[in-house]
Amino acid sequence: MNTAPLQRRLAAVFAADVVGYSRLMEANEERTLGALKAHFSEFLHPKFAEHHGRVVKYMGDGVLCEFGSVVDALKCAVAIQQGMPERNRDLPGDRQINFRIGINSGDIMIDGEDIFGDGVNLAARLEGLSHPGGIACSASVHEQAAGKIDIRFVDRGMQRVKNISRPVRVYFVDMGGTLPTGEAANANEAASDGGRQTYLPTVLPSIAVIPFRNMSNDSEQAFFSDGITEDIITDLSKVSGLFVLARNNVFHLKDRNLPTDEIARRLGVAYVVGGSVRKAGNRVRISAQLTDGATGGEIWAERYDDNLDDIFELQDQITRRIVEALKVKLLPEEKQAISQPKANDVDAYTHYLRGRDLFWRRGKAHFRAAREEFERAIAIDPGYARAYAGIADCDAFLLIYGDRSIRTEDILAASEQAIGLDRTLAEAHASRGFALHLGQREDEASAAFEEALALDEGSFTANYFYANHCRTTGELDRAAELFERASEVQVDDFRALFALTAIYDMLGQPERAEGANRRTLERARKALDRDPNDTRAAITSAVVLSVLGDADAALAMADKALGAELDGNSMYNLACVFARIGQAARALDLLEECLPTFPAVERDWTWRDPDLAALQNHPRFLKLRETLSGRDGK
Repeated sequence: MNTAPLQRRLAAVFAADVVGYSRLMEANEERTLGALKAHFSEFLHPKFAEHHGRVVKYMGDGVLCEFGSVVDALKCAVAIQQGMPERNRDLPGDRQINFRIGINSGDIMIDGEDIFGDGVNLAARLEGLSHPGGIACSASVHEQAAGKIDIRFVDRGMQRVKNISRPVRVYFVDMGGTLPTGEAANANEAASDGGRQTYLPTVLPSIAVIPFRNMSNDSEQAFFSDGITEDIITDLSKVSGLFVLARNNVFHLKDRNLPTDEIARRLGVAYVVGGSVRKAGNRVRISAQLTDGATGGEIWAERYDDNLDDIFELQDQITRRIVEALKVKLLPEEKQAISQPKANDVDAYTHYLRGRDLFWRRGKAHFRAAREEFERAIAIDPGYARAYAGIADCDAFLLIYGDRSIRTEDILAASEQAIGLDRTLAEAHASRGFALHLGQREDEASAAFEEALALDEGSFTANYFYANHCRTTGELDRAAELFERASEVQVDDFRALFALTAIYDMLGQPERAEGANRRTLERARKALDRDPNDTRAAITSAVVLSVLGDADAALAMADKALGAELDGNSMYNLACVFARIGQAARALDLLEECLPTFPAVERDWTWRDPDLAALQNHPRFLKLRETLSGRDGK
């Protein structure tokens, strides 16, 4: 019996099986087995070897392979799926052999020649989601391969799969007309394979609503066009027959004059919605277009010119016309949800939009300014639930950023006011959970977060706040799951991945920690490409570089960040950089300045943070811990 400890490593896992295998075997076992053997020996095995893959095992009609890189696994999969039609060319349809392929990149466990674990299980589930001749990938595969291989990914959103506890983000590979859409997708039939029912998913039309251009003479009116975009995204997201990219996945394209097909390729969607807004006095003109992402061809376009008071009706009309153009059925409850008024007063709505615009700019000053706008909206419309939720969000982030004038009771009151007005606001439940967390009411906080996710499992705020809560309560496996989901929901965010690195370290999973670090660095560098003055991205890059052992680059990035005005969270992260590269005095200077401003529940993490391991026995660190623990009554 082998009693050696199991080893782990990161790998790209490739799972494939034969479509309709039971039907083929029932028709002619000998012919089917002979054909399958020929396909493997003459075609698949050479492709595996060409792309540095290792066959782990055969599983009835399928095969499991391991690759050292995601790019190799994808190139191999594409080569197989592009080559099989030629091998089937002279055969009648009922004798053709086709494969489904699923690819995941993740942590695997090794037992002799075999591999297993969640990384393997997810690859198998992805294979089941794929269509005949298709390839389904996880979010980690998409992220690592984007820009490195000339194929188009189509985002199919968050999917629940058997024996995987959390929803996973799924991407299909579009190799040119291979993806089923519309009626073809809905016509997929269940195939019984050895008693196992495999159902192909209904493929939803995928849409990105890119920021509408501000055509007003006043550049300060940009918040209004952004708000129109947000609300159209929100309304389209209520339609069960569509998959719509979230706001945070499209707004980085604002003011970038890219061709529609390029936008579709980057975002992995089939359709793109865009347009413009011109606001002048009490009049508003909205132009909107729906285009085919593959060809750039216009499917529908219309211009609306009306009084500003009718802005909500205009938004509803645009949403309905998009749905009609895509021939998607709108359920009665979806019609009602879309038609719900955004506000009772257009002036309140305008203040709310300005507040949301300021909120998304981040930073203390913007959060405070956003809060003032939400308060103005409520002064006009006291029943405006979204504005109360906005105040709760601002207060939550101000508290995170070290503003001790904010009380947890304030966040709780604002979020509960929003919930009282609209129990379906996921962000309000998330803010309530965060307030309860900061008040160390852990069980109530967990219940509030679960309610938020039940309303919107794709809410970045709910996943991110809940993950932070689980991190401080020691539920590290759950924290890792939630941070991973947050990073999948908001594909340009680096904060959730950054938090993951320490979680995986504490779980004793160094390979996963390194993978999260490299993914974090890639996203932070992209953020710096977009905005070289993004201090938070610079600090994150500095931390990751220090972890990866590049002390000189880490120090250069940290020194650059020190030239900006820093909040407490930024100071803390820079302290982690200096601790890792052996500059204890600089690290302690920052900790002594920022830690006294942190809530007690957040300080608890400091004493366990692996990034500060080098300081654990330093006299100044021990004294700081003693002083603050005394203040916290511990």
